[in-house]
Amino acid sequence: MKPTRNSPSLEERIKAIRAEIETVIDARVETVARDSPGVPKGVIRNLLTARAPSCACAQYLELGQEQ
Repeated sequence: MKPTRNSPSLEERIKAIRAEIETVIDARVETVARDSPGVPKGVIRNLLTARAPSCACAQYLELGQEQ
């Protein structure tokens, strides 16, 4: 099925979803950082996403199960 001119391409939708996922992960990092003073945010981010594969979608799903 060919996309219409009005709908975003698959690539655009994937980029938008990944950006949204990054926002969710960033928010979770901020929450954990407030409770863990002195721990660098990069370390927190790595700990939050390390359990899931490098795919942002899998990371999002993994984080969603923790809530």
